[in-house]
Amino acid sequence: MSSEDLRMLQRDALAAIQQLGTQSPSVAALQMQLAQRGLPRADGSVNENQPAVVGEQYLVFSLAGCELAVKAEQVQAVERLVDLTPVPNVVSWVKGVINLRGSIVSVVDLRMFLDLEQLSYTSRARLLSLQYNEMVICLVVDSVSEMMPISPATIVPVNARQANIPQWALSYAAGCALHANRVLVLLDAARLLFSEKMQRYEALG
Repeated sequence: MSSEDLRMLQRDALAAIQQLGTQSPSVAALQMQLAQRGLPRADGSVNENQPAVVGEQYLVFSLAGCELAVKAEQVQAVERLVDLTPVPNVVSWVKGVINLRGSIVSVVDLRMFLDLEQLSYTSRARLLSLQYNEMVICLVVDSVSEMMPISPATIVPVNARQANIPQWALSYAAGCALHANRVLVLLDAARLLFSEKMQRYEALG
């Protein structure tokens, strides 16, 4: 490798680090984690003929056949299902606790929490760790698919006619995003984590 090639490589590496540094630390860390797990990260540049999408990064996951998305900055981690430590005297949708990077975090089965049909966990099921302020909860979801930017122009409010939001998600939805031929329900992490139902679990715990 010539000295000129080496300088170009160093410049490219520096530019990549600077670009990563402009993102939220949690988003950058999540992108690296998803890449390590082989999950796609849509960056809005599908091909040269399509313009890049400008918008906040969201993590897309599925539950009961519906695609949902949550702001990536509110996601601490995405993990495979692991053995949980049971907790006595709590509601049934609290499956136990795990040690997440040195912190003890409660695990909530999101299907059970939302009174959806209960299915056996598959190899695609994931633990989605959400944080809002000081509240951290791990949610068991059916699968996690990708991280992608969502333009504010594609987001419609909950009460909009185009908002095809399942009844079970309405209480915790901030709206939905119409992305190509997909409808993504945008989860309001604060509304979910600080809901009366979740707080009743906290009292039991």
